[in-house]
Amino acid sequence: MADHFEAFSFVDRITALEPGRRARGSFAVPRDVPSFPPCLVAEAVGQLAAWVAMAQLAFRGRPVAALASETRFRGDVAPGDTLELGVEIDSCDDDAVAYSGWAKRGGDTVIELVDCLGPMLPVAEFDSPAALAGRLELLRGAGAEPGRFRGVAMPAIVPGGRVPGESLAATLAVPAAAPFFADHFPRRAVFPATLLLDAQIRLGLQLAREAADLPAGSEPVPSRMTHVKMRSFIAPGTTLTLAAQRAPSGEPRILLSAQADGKSVATARMEYTMRKAA
Repeated sequence: MADHFEAFSFVDRITALEPGRRARGSFAVPRDVPSFPPCLVAEAVGQLAAWVAMAQLAFRGRPVAALASETRFRGDVAPGDTLELGVEIDSCDDDAVAYSGWAKRGGDTVIELVDCLGPMLPVAEFDSPAALAGRLELLRGAGAEPGRFRGVAMPAIVPGGRVPGESLAATLAVPAAAPFFADHFPRRAVFPATLLLDAQIRLGLQLAREAADLPAGSEPVPSRMTHVKMRSFIAPGTTLTLAAQRAPSGEPRILLSAQADGKSVATARMEYTMRKAA
């Protein structure tokens, strides 16, 4: 499959790995991609944790995104930047991996993931264990050829109902086919949780911009996400209903949710801060 380890893979090299405990790695963001949003930076950290977990289990199982207690947004990443990645594993067994991690750019932290939990599922349901083992050997050795990633077309969110300044609704049509499914995953295509979070963040920021007390010349940016829960896999072709609701307290916090066929698939809380508009 041509896009395997290219379309949605964000670890170029694993520079240190202590089995079942921690790892360090890197990813060079290609200069010719339009952007590299925070959701993909978080994906890179999660992928490094997945490599540690899969290696520990001899590729019997692989973790899938489920819970993240807190994600802290510290800075932006641009095309051409090189990310330094790190993960610390709290526990790892056949049931789940618990970890925290970070990404840095030029020594400055750009994102932190705190108290994440990924349930383990059989590797063979999603990918070839032999192909993954070979890839890990490459990443721990010479490293993968940089520049493979060609960018991701973020699915559009279509506006729905609204209560001005209080709530927004939208729909997101998950594509039936896309290059990133070759990486996520070759044997069982699943819409990446981080792409859903990106859409939810965009909707939440749109709601934040409508606040009556928005300072002139400023714009909202995410500072923290908490209580992130992925409740089910999202298949290609699914239509999602997204909702963003201002916190009742009036604090700079947005409650986010996503449903498919009337059932909850994801929830999160986004906190934002203001910065001078570009």
